[in-house]
Amino acid sequence: MTRIWLAVLASAVGCYAVKVAGTLAPQRVLERPAVRVAVAQVPVALLAGLVAVQTLTAGTHLVADARLVGLAVAALALWRRAPFIVVVLAAAAATALSRVVLGLP
Repeated sequence: MTRIWLAVLASAVGCYAVKVAGTLAPQRVLERPAVRVAVAQVPVALLAGLVAVQTLTAGTHLVADARLVGLAVAALALWRRAPFIVVVLAAAAATALSRVVLGLP
């Protein structure tokens, strides 16, 4: 249990250090086009990674189940520029239906 708390504390300190480093960075560095593009793309990459891990894994195994159907429907709805609530509801409905109709886990 102590290791977990040490990991949480180390993560908190690391996050705070990154935040402080961002405020201490010189303005000329932050105004570079390459830095601006990289900073704009980091949240997208992190979200994509989280979605991939949550959709395609179960424990330590790679799986393709009903969640993948929901993700595909969500991607299609986003591509068609549907409102966010429609995307979420369509993905949830597709996941549920694929579990009931197709028997996917």
